[in-house]
Amino acid sequence: MTTTAPHWLLTPGRPKNASSVPAGIEYHRVLTGESRRIGRGILAIVLLLAGFVVFPTAIGGLLGLIDLQRGNTTPILGGTDYTPLYHASSMISLGLLMPWSMLIQRWLYRVPGVSLHSVTSRFRFDVFGKALIVFGPLWVLANMVGFFAPSAEASWSRFDLIGILVATVLLTPLQTTGEEYGARGLIFRVIGSWTRSPRAGLIAGVLGSSVIFTAVHGSTDIYINIWYFVLWSCLAIITWRTGGLEIAVVLHAVLNTFVFLGAPLLRIDLGAQLADRSAGAGSLTQLIPTAIVIVITAIIWWWTRKTGPALTPPEATRAR
Repeated sequence: MTTTAPHWLLTPGRPKNASSVPAGIEYHRVLTGESRRIGRGILAIVLLLAGFVVFPTAIGGLLGLIDLQRGNTTPILGGTDYTPLYHASSMISLGLLMPWSMLIQRWLYRVPGVSLHSVTSRFRFDVFGKALIVFGPLWVLANMVGFFAPSAEASWSRFDLIGILVATVLLTPLQTTGEEYGARGLIFRVIGSWTRSPRAGLIAGVLGSSVIFTAVHGSTDIYINIWYFVLWSCLAIITWRTGGLEIAVVLHAVLNTFVFLGAPLLRIDLGAQLADRSAGAGSLTQLIPTAIVIVITAIIWWWTRKTGPALTPPEATRAR
């Protein structure tokens, strides 16, 4: 296995806090120690999942009081009014999972939080930008089919429409980044550290993080669950092959931003659509983006076939 950068996917460079990050290992094995530390890992996952509940409840409740003064009762307060403030609170709350994941890793494992970015402990903006250009258009087209499925309609006031669009453009990338750092970052690493074998750790990390994140979304529909599980698994595999979260962030951000922009423009009841994940809510159309994300993952695997998954820099690189 070599650490040579595969084509444009990796950026060489000296990592921050290099001495605290194990050298020459794959992304999902950074938290591996002499013992498996399963109890500590479970605590890390529980703390992360607590953030999924506490942050939206606290921030959503606070902003919900403002909406209440305007005559709107948001879902966090038991109502059904999907307002721009409620939308923004959801985005901000989940965005906080990024620093929260870094804090949990630092506190429980004594590994710098910035190592969650990538094997170089940096967010590689060139990888992010190139992935956006290469995969972005295809990914938008793949997810466009969802708008042709039957959905509840709602009328949007001009104020609410502008508010939702502004909040989506500014905050949705923050929301998806937070989720990626929690699921494909921290949970993937925690479960991936529980085995002696890197390959077993990879399988456990991919499956475990995908099952947990699928369950968190709370759907009982077979098509939605297939879509979620395959998407999360592919994003974890992409993170492993490229040694960082940049491409996973791109795909997740493009998906959510496109959906949140398109729904109000097409007069779709966004609140009802997001809340309804019951049996029958999904359809065969969701197998189209499911197939496309598998293709994207296969392309990235093929691009990295000669170098294999990216590794943390060896000690010799750190010494320079």
